[in-house]
Amino acid sequence: MATIAGSRPAVCQDGLTSLELMIALAIAAVLLCIGAPSMMVMVQAQRLTVTVNDFLAAIHLARAEAVRRGERVDLVPADGSDWSAGWTIFVNRSGNRMPGAEDALVFRGPPLPTRLRIASTFTDAAHPYLAFAANGRTRTDASVQQPQAGSISFALDGRIRKIKLNFQGRARICDPAAEPATC
Repeated sequence: MATIAGSRPAVCQDGLTSLELMIALAIAAVLLCIGAPSMMVMVQAQRLTVTVNDFLAAIHLARAEAVRRGERVDLVPADGSDWSAGWTIFVNRSGNRMPGAEDALVFRGPPLPTRLRIASTFTDAAHPYLAFAANGRTRTDASVQQPQAGSISFALDGRIRKIKLNFQGRARICDPAAEPATC
């Protein structure tokens, strides 16, 4: 670089001034305030979706294990009464609703996230449980011939999803807001 006698070469200054930095931070804060609520809505919707899918996978696992083992397999609340505490899948050899020493434990599901509520409505409403016979169909405690059908509802911050279980033991997820006639 050539310079004129007695002059200094131009100095390149990189970086931000304090004013530019404060303006950039103010813009970032405004964008964060606008985006944070919608981010929370998205997180809650994802939490609901994951929980419903986990429970549906548990239903499929219980049914598959009943067919594979040729024995009754139950899906019950972990504490015996409240699905929010999680769920347990076990080979029900004892005939009890809770796994005992003679029963084979298949899987334990985790407790539900905070504020997520779950309720079940089945043919046999005396206790919350799902039982699958060796043929893969649902059954009640009363009889292998009486199917256990109904639904499990999941609610979080005004959003609701349901798992519908038919008389053959097949389950599907539905959204009551999007399909009120079939859900």
